[in-house]
Amino acid sequence: MTNQTTVRYFVLMGFSNDWDLQILHSVMFLFIYLIALMGNCLIIMAVAFDHHLHSPMYFFLVNLSLVDICSISTTLPKSIAVSLTNNKGISFAGCVSQTFFMVTFVGSELTLLTIMAYDRYVAICHPLQYRIIMDWNACIQMTVASWICNLIHAVLETGITFRLNFCESNMIGQYFCDIPQLQKISCTDTKVNQILILVLGFFLDSFCFALILASYGYIFSTVIKMPSVQSRHKVFSTCTPHLTVFSIFIITAVFSYMRPKSLSSPMVDLLSAVFYTILPPILNPIIYSLRNKDIQNAVLKITQKIR
Repeated sequence: MTNQTTVRYFVLMGFSNDWDLQILHSVMFLFIYLIALMGNCLIIMAVAFDHHLHSPMYFFLVNLSLVDICSISTTLPKSIAVSLTNNKGISFAGCVSQTFFMVTFVGSELTLLTIMAYDRYVAICHPLQYRIIMDWNACIQMTVASWICNLIHAVLETGITFRLNFCESNMIGQYFCDIPQLQKISCTDTKVNQILILVLGFFLDSFCFALILASYGYIFSTVIKMPSVQSRHKVFSTCTPHLTVFSIFIITAVFSYMRPKSLSSPMVDLLSAVFYTILPPILNPIIYSLRNKDIQNAVLKITQKIR
């Protein structure tokens, strides 16, 4: 393989070659996948069928659930199939698609969490103006802008990644086509790629991180001034899970893409990828959405109708 035109497939080397461990991995990933699908689908159904939940907050929750479903469906089914069939190959086109969709959905996760933080800021700090500021036009515009920006970002990242030459190895040390791992096996100088990732990542991550910090800074300063202990507890119980999900996601994603080579190892690479690609789709419905009483009541109504 002298250049990328001769590369017909890559080999995903993320997990053990031992058959028993492969079966264990496939069972665990299948369980995780089904839990994530069920949790996020319940949220979508609850909001869709309960007209009381037709508000900006739940509109963003539905979008986040859709992103989580798409994100986890991009990596886990292929990884499960690899373990069950012991066929670790992924076509060149499949690898390109997987990379493009992962960048899109990971970026969308970040921007949606940021939008949701801003939504909470307006609701708590400017409650009388909430309906004016967060009207449906504003919600739809922010969501569409999020998708467009992340699609453009994904096109840039995927385009420069697959302009690289792969002439020494086609073995990816990950369970999906991850950009840092593709750069590792390239025989082309990847400095331009790394600089682009740093620049784009710095501006996007810094903007989102600063906006979330500012939003929650104002939220907590407002909450402290509330005379009612019950009101303070309600706000903190809503905001703390969101901050937890965001912190885990942003720390592991930034670590995966921007860490120095000295901190890189197969196990560290694998664990960091699991944290930012698999945990959010599970954590969002469990500790963020399903803890909401309105969502719980809507889900209960759906299960009662099914019975």
